[in-house]
Amino acid sequence: MAAPIPALRDISALLPADVVELDPGIVASRACDLSHFTPGGTPVMVLAPRTTAEVSACLTVAHRHGLAVVPRGAGTGLSGGANAPDGSVVVSLHRMNKILEINTIERLAVAQPGVVTGLLRERVAESGLYYPPDPGSVDSCTIGGNVATNAGGMCCLKYGVTGDYVLGLEVVLADGRVTRVGRRTVKGVAGYDLTRLFVGSEGTLGVITEITLRLLPRARVPSTLVAPFDTLEAAGNAVVALGCAGLRLSMLEIMDRTTVQAVEALTRMGLTDIAALLVIQSDEPDAEEILGEASAICSSCDATETFASTDPAEADLLLAARRNAFPALERLGDPMLDDVAVPRSSVASLIAEVQRIASVYKLRIGVFGHAGEGNLHPTIIYDHADAASRKAAVSAFGDITAAALALGGTVTGEHGVGRLKTAWLARESDAVALALHRAVKSTFDPRGTLNPGNVITAE
Repeated sequence: MAAPIPALRDISALLPADVVELDPGIVASRACDLSHFTPGGTPVMVLAPRTTAEVSACLTVAHRHGLAVVPRGAGTGLSGGANAPDGSVVVSLHRMNKILEINTIERLAVAQPGVVTGLLRERVAESGLYYPPDPGSVDSCTIGGNVATNAGGMCCLKYGVTGDYVLGLEVVLADGRVTRVGRRTVKGVAGYDLTRLFVGSEGTLGVITEITLRLLPRARVPSTLVAPFDTLEAAGNAVVALGCAGLRLSMLEIMDRTTVQAVEALTRMGLTDIAALLVIQSDEPDAEEILGEASAICSSCDATETFASTDPAEADLLLAARRNAFPALERLGDPMLDDVAVPRSSVASLIAEVQRIASVYKLRIGVFGHAGEGNLHPTIIYDHADAASRKAAVSAFGDITAAALALGGTVTGEHGVGRLKTAWLARESDAVALALHRAVKSTFDPRGTLNPGNVITAE
């Protein structure tokens, strides 16, 4: 699809030549994220600005010519949020990759959206501080994408999600205007909280060009406990009991039998044939005592055994089982990763229902995730080359998402709605909430050109 000549002429007048990319191969490589079964098309060009002023010029021209704009980070998303429709312009923020400030007095960092999250965490740690959010793709995803999706990770139980650390933003609106929202101070309640509106908006309200983040003092090295169970019910009881005990845990993860078997095949860690495995951490000063209580609780809920370690290297080995969950399942076939959240008391019920769904569709589905927050990632293994297998995977995906809603949960815990779950958002929300979503979208983007089809659709 050829780029509109008038738009190209305007862009060429405003921007350096290397900002504009028209090569069909490169444009195609920036047209979608890592999701499956999400709609996408062919964009007409990719724009790669280096500054906020250049982003503003990109959006000004697109607005003038009525072109849809899709902001893009690293493309690691799993919900189709970076999928570009036909005739759109992709604004890739990968060149905006500078950490502008790390302030140890105010405990904040200022970064451009293209900074890789893992690198930001490393640089902050070198300054004696801590940026907690730790998404699964931490070594490749970018902080801008994390903010746009309000990404989580394995430490959310204690530390929360990305949005809990966003103090302020610089944003370019659909028509090219630039605004700053939020603050640099510890406290601030002036006006509506526009910052929170942009966090998790998935590029539908504006393009984020600068992020001010709250930092914490350096965290202690965590201690780790693993507990295997012979039944899902026992593991679920342990999750509930650990929550009721009020222990100061920083992590409470779960893997089901299918996932454990896949991890064992990949790592040869000596994991036995068990129904579920809990991985627990605490980074409190009295972590050893806390994990002792956690171990006693797991044992009282019929854990077959427990093993704890305060040695960092040994703890990393124990945590490796959980970190290898998705890579291990990927080796079994084409993976379709879901993201749902249920009340913690329903974690075992959802896993059991997933196992039933797997049996119905004759698919392998592994479940792992953040049991402490009820956020699970059922991963459907199918054969993308086989039409029947693809159809079964899509049906199973829908049944799992419906099961989460039926258990009082939500259709996405951390991956975002994107294009994958727009219909599910409509199913989860009532008519008034949907009307408010559309009113917010219309206020920030009256022409509907920012990431159209993402999150909320027109009536």
